[in-house]
Amino acid sequence: MRSFSGRDILSLKDFDRHEYFRVFEIAERLEPYARDRRNGDLLKEKTLVTAFYQPSTRTRLATEAAMHRLGGHVTGFSDAKMTRAGDFYQEGIQDTVKMLEYYGDVIAMRHFQQGAPHEAAMHSSVPVINCGDGWGEHPTQILTDTFTIWRQRGTLDGLTWVMIGDMRMRTMHSLSYALSKFDSKVYVIAPDEMYFLPEFEKEARDMGFNFTRKEHIEQVIGEADIVYMEPVVQPDYTKSREEVKDDKGRTPPNYQVTKKLLFEKAKSDAIVLHSLPRQDELSQDVDNTRFQRYWVEAYNGVLVRMSLLALILGAME
Repeated sequence: MRSFSGRDILSLKDFDRHEYFRVFEIAERLEPYARDRRNGDLLKEKTLVTAFYQPSTRTRLATEAAMHRLGGHVTGFSDAKMTRAGDFYQEGIQDTVKMLEYYGDVIAMRHFQQGAPHEAAMHSSVPVINCGDGWGEHPTQILTDTFTIWRQRGTLDGLTWVMIGDMRMRTMHSLSYALSKFDSKVYVIAPDEMYFLPEFEKEARDMGFNFTRKEHIEQVIGEADIVYMEPVVQPDYTKSREEVKDDKGRTPPNYQVTKKLLFEKAKSDAIVLHSLPRQDELSQDVDNTRFQRYWVEAYNGVLVRMSLLALILGAME
């Protein structure tokens, strides 16, 4: 197995099957810090630099919380407009990263440009974690998702997934790469204008990601072990920020999941995941049902990021 020490986490394309389980194993070993709400000293001599060029709630705070739980330090920015990278100068990634690498031991980056974390890693002497890059990938979110399912089901093989929403999303890309490593049956439900780009679909299928396209959630909800959701009412992820419009639009019924649908047609042990935030595609009446696991993910997201930080910074092997 490749060592995680000093490694960039940029994509799940190059994640081997057994590496998922290594991350999961370390996450469970470190869980007492999060479960008992206490901070340790495993990374007390290390500093995380966050470089978030795009808004984030869960990813940034979970990554920072993970570092704090392990006794490390955190510095960085959550709004590029408040830095030279986002003001009049529009400082490039290379110049920014060449300084950030001296401020800490690992850089967690979210950027509106696809490939930006990869570019940062080329110029950085410290590891870079991709926390979402435009329409590219979101590896730490999908590690959290797969960890959540693994803990619930004890396996990632032999499960039926329904991926519903905007297939251009970075989460959908990373999930496709992840599921190519496991014995999965997959259904995809998306509007034509939000379907996989042809080059991505070919790449994913070549990697072993096989799926069947459907038009309506009701066609496959009865088979689903996991319903993985993203909105079809979306901002433009190639922009650093997009303000709300007066009329955002509504989600058509074939892309919606409701409590009524789940109790009438889903398996009793089906699981609904959503990386959040949501619009009207996932009704709030699902929140207190047995199907919901998206709040559980908030907790699991800290565990997974503790694991990655400990492995990358050489505190665990």
